[in-house]
Amino acid sequence: MSTIQPTGIGQEQFMRTAPDTADAKSIAAAIRRSQTRERLRSFGLATPLLVLLLLSFGIPIAILLSRAIYDPTIANALPRTSVAMQSWSGNGIPDDETFNALAADLKANQQQGNISEFAKSLNARLPGARSQILKTARALDKEGVSDPASVVKSVPFWTSPATWSTIENGRHALTSFYLLSAVDLRWTADGSLERVPPEQAIFLRVFARTFLVAATVTLATLILGFPLAYLISSVPKTVGAILIIAVLLPFWTSILVRTAAWTVLLQKFGLVNDVLLWLGVTGTRLDLMYSRVGLIIAMTHIQLPFTLLPIYSVMRTIQPSQMRAAYSLGGRPLTSFLRVYLPQVVPGIMAGCLLTFILCLGYYITPALIGGAGDQLISNFIANYVNVELNWEMAAALSFILLVFTMALYAVFARVLGLDRLKPV
Repeated sequence: MSTIQPTGIGQEQFMRTAPDTADAKSIAAAIRRSQTRERLRSFGLATPLLVLLLLSFGIPIAILLSRAIYDPTIANALPRTSVAMQSWSGNGIPDDETFNALAADLKANQQQGNISEFAKSLNARLPGARSQILKTARALDKEGVSDPASVVKSVPFWTSPATWSTIENGRHALTSFYLLSAVDLRWTADGSLERVPPEQAIFLRVFARTFLVAATVTLATLILGFPLAYLISSVPKTVGAILIIAVLLPFWTSILVRTAAWTVLLQKFGLVNDVLLWLGVTGTRLDLMYSRVGLIIAMTHIQLPFTLLPIYSVMRTIQPSQMRAAYSLGGRPLTSFLRVYLPQVVPGIMAGCLLTFILCLGYYITPALIGGAGDQLISNFIANYVNVELNWEMAAALSFILLVFTMALYAVFARVLGLDRLKPV
């Protein structure tokens, strides 16, 4: 079969109707300019919100986290000592010139009223330092002191090499002390890293406990929320609306009120124990208050809607006819569910579980009211450093480590499952 070749007239007509290269480029450039204007217009509309978020959220968090590595308290309190220590070899104790500089700094801080702040900062690095610093400052503040260096040396605390090693590490504004302490590490006198003594190593256990409780609550909400979401999406709309209202009803109540309600229900002679005895689940009353079990029960109740709603939002978009089609093609109920229905619900499961898990990492009120001494999460320690001990540096370090762990898990989650599959409400 012969191929029909275009005639000369056809080629000329094609050349007349086809746009030349210059016109095509100008059209593409016009489209790009139009798209750029649209993006700038959209960005301009969102600018006030972005500025508000930056001023009220971004900058305060950045300033707080920066205190994990920036602590100028010791450097500001010991300016003369810092200059004198520049010639110190780092071994043993410094010379008398450094002791005289230290005495002058301590006396100046005592007169300016800054000695307590300095003592607290050094005490965080070297337990027991606060009382020795205050004792030395009071001795130097007395009249008739002719040899300040001897007064300082009379306190054994200042003749210990560990004291001067700590001051050497703390006289720099930028420090890694708090970040290392947040993971139960510290610098040794020879400049190497070591784990803190077992009786002081608490933070890694607290982080592990926090992530374990968060994972347990996430799993519990998934086990309870998935069947309920399936039920709501399967029943008639009127019944489903009533069930949705029942799920959303706790949102109308403060989390503090809901937690307080659980403190009543979980008492040894509370409703939960009464029901368990009536059902014959247990023969004795259980200690659910101030326990890990009670904490998980209360957190599961609070977090259940956060897991259920993303799952339900995906389930309601799945047509029932898909399962009927799978049955008609010979698929068994379980096989049809696993191969047809469940893969479509996975994005909602991922979104709900991720939301619940991240929220559980920051729980504070519920562990404080229901959990025992061994059930406090990392947020309780952060709040204690902020409100009680006024140690903002340690609070910032714990917050930074928690953020790093959370982002690392989030990255693994995104890498394994893929963020493009997330389907929020």
